[in-house]
Amino acid sequence: MSLFKARDWWSTTLGEKEEFDQGCLCVADIDNSGSGQAKITVGSYMGYLRIFNPHPVKPGDGMQAEDLLLEVQLRDPILQVEVGKFVSGTELLHLAVLHCRKLCVYAVSGTLGNVEHGNQYQIKLMYEHNLQRTACNMTYGPFGGVKGRDLICIQSMDGMLMLFEQESYAFGRFLPGFLLPGPLTYSSRTDSFITVSSCQQVESYKYQVLAFATDADERQETEQQKLSSGKRLVMDWVLNIGEQALDICVVSFNQTSSVFVLGERNFFCLKDNGQIRFMKKLDCSPSCFLPYCSVSEGTINTLVGNHNSMLHVYQDVTLKWATQLPHTPVAVKVSNLQDLKGVIVTLSDNGHLQCSYLGTDPSLFQAPKVESREINYEELDREMKELQKIIKESTKTQGTSILHIITLQSRLAVQKTKLSICVQPPLALTHDQFIFDDIAVALSVFLKGNCPPAELEGNAVASYSMPTGIPRVAQCKFRLPLRLICFPAQPSKTANHKLTIDTNKSPVSLVNLFPDFADQSDEDQVNVLGFQFLTGSRITLLASKTSQRYRIQSEQLEDLWLITKELTFRLEEHFKKQNSKDFTCTFSGAVPLQEYFELIDRHFELRLNAEKFEELLSERAIQFRAIERRLLTRFKDKTPAPLQHLDTLLEGTYRQIIALADAAEENQANMFQAFTKLKSATQLVIMLISLWQKLSTDQVAILEATFLPLMQDTQELGWEESVDAAISHLLRTCLSKSSKEQILTLTSQLSIPKDTIRLKKHITLLCDRLAKGGRLCLGTDTNIQQTMVMPGGCTPIPESDLEERTGVQDSTTFTSHRHLTNKIHPYVTELQNSELQNNNLL
Repeated sequence: MSLFKARDWWSTTLGEKEEFDQGCLCVADIDNSGSGQAKITVGSYMGYLRIFNPHPVKPGDGMQAEDLLLEVQLRDPILQVEVGKFVSGTELLHLAVLHCRKLCVYAVSGTLGNVEHGNQYQIKLMYEHNLQRTACNMTYGPFGGVKGRDLICIQSMDGMLMLFEQESYAFGRFLPGFLLPGPLTYSSRTDSFITVSSCQQVESYKYQVLAFATDADERQETEQQKLSSGKRLVMDWVLNIGEQALDICVVSFNQTSSVFVLGERNFFCLKDNGQIRFMKKLDCSPSCFLPYCSVSEGTINTLVGNHNSMLHVYQDVTLKWATQLPHTPVAVKVSNLQDLKGVIVTLSDNGHLQCSYLGTDPSLFQAPKVESREINYEELDREMKELQKIIKESTKTQGTSILHIITLQSRLAVQKTKLSICVQPPLALTHDQFIFDDIAVALSVFLKGNCPPAELEGNAVASYSMPTGIPRVAQCKFRLPLRLICFPAQPSKTANHKLTIDTNKSPVSLVNLFPDFADQSDEDQVNVLGFQFLTGSRITLLASKTSQRYRIQSEQLEDLWLITKELTFRLEEHFKKQNSKDFTCTFSGAVPLQEYFELIDRHFELRLNAEKFEELLSERAIQFRAIERRLLTRFKDKTPAPLQHLDTLLEGTYRQIIALADAAEENQANMFQAFTKLKSATQLVIMLISLWQKLSTDQVAILEATFLPLMQDTQELGWEESVDAAISHLLRTCLSKSSKEQILTLTSQLSIPKDTIRLKKHITLLCDRLAKGGRLCLGTDTNIQQTMVMPGGCTPIPESDLEERTGVQDSTTFTSHRHLTNKIHPYVTELQNSELQNNNLL
């Protein structure tokens, strides 16, 4: 970075939210005043044409009202402005304005004012040309060696050079091998046009060759007629520079000329015949440049602006000066303004126009002296307390993070110790991989998402090598505090979902169970406590004063899981400290299968939507590539043909792809939330079944492996088909009631089902058989022949009519669980009635 900034002589900002590019700036004596005072002409993509004549009272002044000579809004965007001898019969300068489909030439004139308002300026349209093709840029000069006038050459977006001899159209020629337009300039010494093609080649075309080549308007003729009507367009010379070009310029001095090309990483100086005179590798990405003759004999100075808002001055390849600009320039000019020679005029893409000069007066900032005053400590303490109160209130509603310290201990010296930490999403870690020599590491865990996690446990795995080189692995689990995802809140009196947990011990004060959530001085929190997740959901916990029960209630079923698990865990820890080994929790309510099924249906619906989005995206992508191929064929065709609205179709398809991708991304986020909620509800159902049937630890592990087989849900292997296969296996093995069910057959690979009816039938049947005394185990009775199931599928469960009939009758014998079977059996009875018609279950 340079110590010296560009000295601001005059500056202004053009319009609001207007855009500019390198062709939008021109500096010349546009009104032919004869005084040699140049004016600044600026055109914008919004169609505004402005002409300035800056004359600040002192350097650094902003624009005054009289500095703006003319401001007019044209109907079309302005791509480029140039000043030259464009009108026949006179050698006065005129202004050429290039629009997308039009070329206009104006005469700028001023009228002396008789009042204090000053001179008045206006533009007069001399002539215009309506273009048949969309223009990209233009250049001008004495084509063919004409004297006293300038001709104009316009390059279209499809590679056609259209030449105009002032008021009349001369001819048009297509560039060979054209794909995308590049910068264009004219060399008067060699009478040739020089451009840079999309093949990263500098190409030169003689004007005479263009004039005698086949006319672009005769492209509809046959090949034989083309060969007989004109010559083939060939290049004078070509040079591969290996990068795309941003701009190109020709500088003439001492009867010679040089071609300067600004690339993306270098700028090149070429001779008239295309040989490289020199090149310079740039340190920063350039944005514009301007070569001009140096005061030294045989050298050329070049101004190069870059995207770091710097302006470098090179003499050939030597950096002579670097200065800081207040903006990133897209166009730069050098001119004489108000008897000041060598003024640098720069224009940014958002309309910052500045006239500056180079100087050695550094712009140094000196901090002002701080007013000394006595410190009021009481006021500082009061302000500190207010700030701490604000911080405390904000942390109650915002996401928090927990600092976790993991310590490694070893009795022997170990090597290459690596530690991996894993938590359940949407929980996240600041670091999950460690390679260290210390015995302890610290990391932070935080909630990343808008739904609570399904588990507050994490895994830590340490891999290391013994001194003998034998690899070893140590693993442990850790629990995260509940305060990581929720904070205390006011209890709610109403709720849609309620659960009651029975115990065999006297109720414990909630203040003692949850000291991190309860206020010790609040007596109301002895029996009732409120929790609120960071995502907004509220849960209320109540302890009975007379009975040995605890109630958990919330608006959502899945929100009950973490609080219920935390309650049972803290109760077990509380009575374990009191050496009470016979403490148990039971559940005698109804398992909320219907609410659980709604979560399953929601998750499955999102999976189907994801499949539809994938199909639609595939179709639109195929359509997009097909349109691209057709458009590329049209662009490469030497015979121009109408696009037949292919460009409109391409744009519409592109918008559809973007909309589908956004919708698919949103659906993916919703599916992740639905899967997290489904896992929470599944954990809750597993806990309720285990408390209801008083299952052992091994039996609970079987249920968890059955209902939670996947850590992540994908389209290839989803939760529904995996759980359905696992439950079907249990119903055919340990929960089977006849030898007929033990006959297993091979089926196809697991795939996404059409609906969830089969899965819900199996879950209901699993609960029904557990209610009838079924026992979960990994094997079956030895007297029943068992056939193994090959991985990848399972078969439907046949069940006899007799068993179905007796199943309904036997349900009344479980008197202690009648409320559960009454809720489950209507669903089973409905299934059995439909199954009896087909004489087969499912």
